[in-house]
Amino acid sequence: MPTLLHISASPRGTASESLALADDFVTAYRQAYPHHEVARWDLWDGSLPEFGPVAAHAKMAVFAGQDLDEDQRLVWKRITAAFARFDAADHYLFSVPMWNAGVPYVLKQFIDVVSQPGMVFEFHPERGYRGLLHGKKAAVIYASGVYAPGRGPAFGSDFQSSYLEDWLRWAGITDLRTVSSRPDSVPSPHVDPEAGRRAARAAAAAAAATF
Repeated sequence: MPTLLHISASPRGTASESLALADDFVTAYRQAYPHHEVARWDLWDGSLPEFGPVAAHAKMAVFAGQDLDEDQRLVWKRITAAFARFDAADHYLFSVPMWNAGVPYVLKQFIDVVSQPGMVFEFHPERGYRGLLHGKKAAVIYASGVYAPGRGPAFGSDFQSSYLEDWLRWAGITDLRTVSSRPDSVPSPHVDPEAGRRAARAAAAAAAATF
């Protein structure tokens, strides 16, 4: 049975614009694909392992084909389990608020945890990196409270979508759909947040129906 995994990067619950759009996506997805399984990974629920000094040394030992010590084996087991949870899904839905022009740190932590040699990528000295997540697809919902294209640098920049989409393609996922709500809270003479929100909700449902 195909599985959609919703990876949520917002800690704001019912106040989150990205989560509200994700709910619209999931509702439409369930209607379009009633036999598919839908799972959710809240990155703030404490299940994501840290990626600190021991993990970094373990990763480089794996790269070098060296044996891991006891502490490294323990942390590598947690990392492998996190990757297995991620890799078990066929389709992904990321709901991503904009934090300081980029993504929330917990999403960067998730990427650092699962992006391991032999799991998400392989490396060849002459050919470089090759993503290993083949045959998967991803939908990404972006929300930003202030930034919007064309508003000017005083309203922020977008390192959110460029970073995440570059990582997805690097990992081997090239079938991407995106939905944006920009901005969702700050009106201007040229931006109506409510109209933008309605359009984003419709776009999320439409993307899910053909995902």
